[in-house]
Amino acid sequence: MRIAVTGSIATDHLMAFPGRFVDQLLPDQLEHVSLSFLVDTLEVRRGGVAANISYGLGGLGLGPLLAGAVGADFAEYEVWLKEHGVDTGAVYVSDDRQTARFMCMTDQDSNQIASFYAGAMAEADRIDLHPLHAQAPLDLVLVSPNDPAAMIHHTDQARALGIPFAADPSQQLARLSGAQVRTLVDGAAWLFTNEYESALLRERAEWSHTDVLDRVGTWVTTLGAQGVRIDRKGDPTITVRAVPGITPEDPTGVGDAFRSGFLAAVSWQLPLETAAQLGCAMSALVLAAVGSQSYEIRPAALLATVRAVYGDHSAELLAPRLGRLT
Repeated sequence: MRIAVTGSIATDHLMAFPGRFVDQLLPDQLEHVSLSFLVDTLEVRRGGVAANISYGLGGLGLGPLLAGAVGADFAEYEVWLKEHGVDTGAVYVSDDRQTARFMCMTDQDSNQIASFYAGAMAEADRIDLHPLHAQAPLDLVLVSPNDPAAMIHHTDQARALGIPFAADPSQQLARLSGAQVRTLVDGAAWLFTNEYESALLRERAEWSHTDVLDRVGTWVTTLGAQGVRIDRKGDPTITVRAVPGITPEDPTGVGDAFRSGFLAAVSWQLPLETAAQLGCAMSALVLAAVGSQSYEIRPAALLATVRAVYGDHSAELLAPRLGRLT
């Protein structure tokens, strides 16, 4: 399966606050919040949702096509991605903007406060899927957080070209209007949200849970430490537990890694439950590392995790594919 991953490419500035955000918030002063947090550490890492997902897919041997906008400062990052199996041929380079910046602070409960500077991402709608599809047919377009105009543009292009698309609005739900949410989701083969985003999406779109299932093929909702839920209209809900016993180092990029594992297994035509299990195993790799692309995929270890947590049957389904990566 040839997957085009559209969305953000960014540099992450990750900070750790040794306390708890909730302890700093005064309930009677929430209308006048003015806080400064003294952090203990700063890590500068490669990131961006589309780049993170592509990194994971590349590591699993899928050779994804990354389609996002960057600045002239992208050269070193591009080499890194190419070395990890990512096709950067669809990356657009801005003449006058820098690559986007993600600034995130995490407290001791793994809660996060973040901000995002779009930079070159504002030009992502200049990427045209038509010539990319003509050059080598695309089997799936993943529309992940990006400039809203680009998200709409690439969703519309996927529809026009008849390419199945996956909707992953996630962080951009706070920015999108109800009409934009409906445009991005309606007709998606796959919809990815976390539990909070699930509620926010329904509120913005003014849709019920049933309304969403009427409009998408499969709805995948990540539940943090509780794992993942998969819903399809007319089918029983599938739930998969998360990998237990992981000491969290940094939650940044955990959901992106899940999408990598899940979509890789889908491309291998494996059952949805197995896809979610591989996604959870990939998430565990990121959770135990600092930075969304600092983990390493070791096929034997990944397979051992699946076997230990989800059983021999799942491991045997994945073994032929993961075995090719050694």
